[in-house]
This record gives sequence, C-alpha cells and structure tokens, in this order.
Amino acid sequence: MLKEEIKYFIQNIKNMERKILVIFLSVAALQTISWYYASRSFYKWNLYDYFAAWQNSELYEFLYWFTSDFVVLFVIPVLIVKLVFKEKISQYGLKPGDYKTGLKLASLFIVIMLAVIWFASSSESFTGAYPVFNQARDSWRLFLIYECGLFIYMIAWEFIWRGFMLWGLYPKFGIYAVLIQMIPFVILHNGKPALETFGAIAGGILLGILAIRTESIYYCIITHFGVMFCIDFISILRYRANDLGIGVNSLINITKFIFK
Repeated sequence: MLKEEIKYFIQNIKNMERKILVIFLSVAALQTISWYYASRSFYKWNLYDYFAAWQNSELYEFLYWFTSDFVVLFVIPVLIVKLVFKEKISQYGLKPGDYKTGLKLASLFIVIMLAVIWFASSSESFTGAYPVFNQARDSWRLFLIYECGLFIYMIAWEFIWRGFMLWGLYPKFGIYAVLIQMIPFVILHNGKPALETFGAIAGGILLGILAIRTESIYYCIITHFGVMFCIDFISILRYRANDLGIGVNSLINITKFIFK
C-alpha cells in the first residue's frame, strides 16, 4: 500500500508544471530562510555581541535585516528567473510599464493614506509603534539612514510578492494570482498593530492590481514605501511635539518640529 501511495505521489509531482512548482516551493523556502536567518532575531542571537560596543549599535540590527532580506527575497528570486526559468526579469515587473498611470495611482493612494495615517496616528499605541527603530525618533540622521534601508527592503518585499510570485503565477491563474500572493503577504503582518494587519488584506489586493494594471512593480514600491515613510515621519513629529490631536492646530504645531 505504501509503495502505491508513493508511486501516486510521484506521478502527481511529475504532472505538475515545473515553473509553478518551483515558484511555490522557492517562495516557501525563501520566506523560511528570511524568517530564521535574515531576521532581527537572528542578528540578536548571533551577531549582536560583535557590534554591541559600536555607536548606534541597534541600527546595525535593522541594516542587517534590510540587506540580508534583499539578498534572500530579491537577489535569489532574480537568479531563479534568469538561471532556472531562463526568462527576462522584465517579465516579472522590473520595468517602467505604464508609468503615467502608475505615478498617478501611486500618488493618489499615498494622498488618501495620508489622511488615514493622520487620524490613526492620533492613537498613542499606533504612534508608539513607529518607527520600529526607536532611536530614529531623536535623530533625523538616523531616521534617514533607517528609511534608506527600509527602501531597499521594500524593493525586495514587493518583488517577492508582486513580482516573482504574482507575475510567475499570473499566466496560470490569471487574476486569482492577486489573491494567492495576498495571503502570505497578510500572514507576515501578524504581530503588527491590528489596524495595519487588517489593512494588509486590502493593501495586498490593491498593490497586486496596481502591478497588473501598470505591468510593473515600481509603483507598488513607491506606494508601499511612501505609506511607510509617512507613518514613520508623522509618528516622529507627534512624538517630538507630544501632540496626538487631529485638528488644524495640532497639524500646525507638529509641523514646527520638522526642523527641530
């Protein structure tokens, strides 16, 4: 009986499309590598002591996370596309695409999210959670370094979901590929503020549609990073001004702290 089951399993594997199988397995493997070896936790347990005496040592924890995830979630998938699939990376969203529509939609989404962020950031628990690198609250220099690292991370984050997975599965599953890539995207938001995690459902779908609409992931990167930058920036201003109001007076008050 066991022999028959193994034979049945192997036969089903052979009947699968090689490209689809590689995408699903590689995404699972890469995300696992990311979680265990390209994470802040790995850095804390294995590398922290080497940099503990350095100035702003906590910053290296985040830079390790951003750069190592860039290798795992961007560089390796690109190599899979080039060496295993033998396809052009432009087929996976790494091209300008419909830049006019992309820039318009990205700008519109960021403007809408600015209003949402303004009201959401009036919550002390929300503002207290961002930026994740707490030392950035007291230094614009550290803030800019952190955001540059975050931008690199966002390139990898958008490529693995809206590039490699979405465009890799789109020829087989069509528009359903948007929902497929949205599921792990949302799951990986677990542990963050509930509002952000629930928002990731809509965000994952909208970013997937944006990628298909423009045939590019560039505008997904702009949108996603733009929203995260605004969250961090507004949270820092509220922290410095110690103002959680939502009225015009609060807006004027916290704006003063941009140059402080």
